[in-house]
Amino acid sequence: MAAHEAHAHHDAHGHHHHEEGFISKYIFSQDHKMIGKQFLMTAVFMGVVAMLLSILFRIQLAWPGEESDFLSFFLGETWAPGGVMKESMYLGLVTIHGTIMVFFLLTGGLSGTFSNLLIPLQIGARDMASGFLNMLSYWMFLISSLIMLASLFIETGPASSGWTIYPPLSALPQAIEGSGLGMTMWLVSMTIFIASSLLGSLNYIVTIFNLRTKGMKMTRLPLTIWAFFITAILGVLSFPVLLSAALLLMMDRLAGTSFYLSDIIVGSEMLENHGGSPLLYQHLFWFLGHPEVYIVLLPALGLTSEIISTNSRKPIFGYRAMIGSILAIGFLSFIVWGHHMFITGMNPFIGSVFVFTTLLIAIPSAVKVFNYITTIWRGSNIYTPAMLFSVGLVSTFITGGVTGIILADSALDIAVHDTYFVVAHFHIVMGMSAVFGMFAGVYHWFPKMYGRMLNTRLGYAHFWVTIVGAYGVFFPMHFVGLAGAPRRYYDYSVYGDFDKPTQEMIMDLNVIITVFAIIAAFGQLIFLFNFFYSIYRGPRAVQNPWRSNTLEWTTPVVHVHGNWPGAIPEVHRWPYDYSKPGAEEDFIPQIVPLAEGEEGDH
Repeated sequence: MAAHEAHAHHDAHGHHHHEEGFISKYIFSQDHKMIGKQFLMTAVFMGVVAMLLSILFRIQLAWPGEESDFLSFFLGETWAPGGVMKESMYLGLVTIHGTIMVFFLLTGGLSGTFSNLLIPLQIGARDMASGFLNMLSYWMFLISSLIMLASLFIETGPASSGWTIYPPLSALPQAIEGSGLGMTMWLVSMTIFIASSLLGSLNYIVTIFNLRTKGMKMTRLPLTIWAFFITAILGVLSFPVLLSAALLLMMDRLAGTSFYLSDIIVGSEMLENHGGSPLLYQHLFWFLGHPEVYIVLLPALGLTSEIISTNSRKPIFGYRAMIGSILAIGFLSFIVWGHHMFITGMNPFIGSVFVFTTLLIAIPSAVKVFNYITTIWRGSNIYTPAMLFSVGLVSTFITGGVTGIILADSALDIAVHDTYFVVAHFHIVMGMSAVFGMFAGVYHWFPKMYGRMLNTRLGYAHFWVTIVGAYGVFFPMHFVGLAGAPRRYYDYSVYGDFDKPTQEMIMDLNVIITVFAIIAAFGQLIFLFNFFYSIYRGPRAVQNPWRSNTLEWTTPVVHVHGNWPGAIPEVHRWPYDYSKPGAEEDFIPQIVPLAEGEEGDH
């Protein structure tokens, strides 16, 4: 307690007694707010690149073999001779698109941006536990991003084994062009990214444990902080497993080991590798891969909890149940990885165990959805763009979750495994939900980041184009998958195993999907214009534009290093005292002391 009080009443003037130069303020900053903005800017750029890559390969799928000036412009004669994309480049684009979206946009963008921005502000801390490690985390993220992007420009092309990088294809540099230098750069990039993630996650955990202000009990934390906390724990426990998988793969590639290789012929050459198993890699990868789904989703769900409660002007329904569901999701995410491997020949009994645990994780996920719906129900809802994207997240979480139940059943999964049905499922439940949560967070906390307001009308236009475009892309994919179309194929027009009507349906749906993808991409231009224009020209924000209860809205609009110019405020209540009977206002900030006879917490 003494440490808490010393921290809470620490003199802030020591934090900004000198003017920071441009380099120390904007480049090598150790201020958590600036580092959050650095993560956001980098992630937005990476997201634009990933979106462009998806448009390029969708054009190939919709109009295979047809000349395209668009492909010629972006890929040049090397990778699109005569305006027709080469097969090897198609695989490379799919691989880098998936890698960027999962790791660099959704993991780095969501956790890096909002954990950095909100953890110190919402728990009442001057900054992160270690500003230097925080800065190092961002710079390692940036370096790994640059290496991943650079792999697109090398002579042999980027990694081409899919974003999961399964051996033996990824372990044999001589197998295809995309298994050469591009694959090595992928592994180096991911190694640095994992180090960045671990530094950030450890910082978040220590900050939440040790630097909460006076009165900020764990049961008074906003659900955003609970989500970031469990996300950081998942990262610390699971990312080292991916690092070990990548290091063993690097040794197979460069040092002649046989962790993943055994009895392989390449061309007419019999390799000397014996005793390894590519299934070992799958176990290691998916032991990270499934917690990774929740490393991406939990921050988005945490942001949504805060936004829905604030904009419905109601306390979040079932606060303790929401915390319990976050803890349950965190625990269960470590014992479901085998559902990615139902067709690897695993023992049926082991498969049935993974079916059970996978279906079990639907329960805490359903708790969150029911609690969101109950909070919105009969609330005085204010549909800001942030609220619309939050409601959109609830929609996609339900839609994608329904198909997840199908894929969780091993008997049903065998029929649609590695088809476009799987692509549709995880893009809706993970991709759309997480991106919607990220957009919601940007719209809601933009005034706190930049001291200005985003244009609401442009926000509405952005939401409707995005949700219609995204559902238009991913909903038809279910039918492509049910028709039997495998994913990552370059050209379905020559695939002879389909009957004629099925093949025509697949080709027609690919055209529809690509048109919607282009529409959705144009929708993001609305956001980009709104975002960058509003940073400089948006209306100036007031201190608490959403009439919210959490601590970040008690800090000045103009950033100060140390967050509060005087003593850190003390917390007296939970963060969801909205529309409390007998109160003068429909919100009561956490720093307001309890009135006589008033019940403190939920």
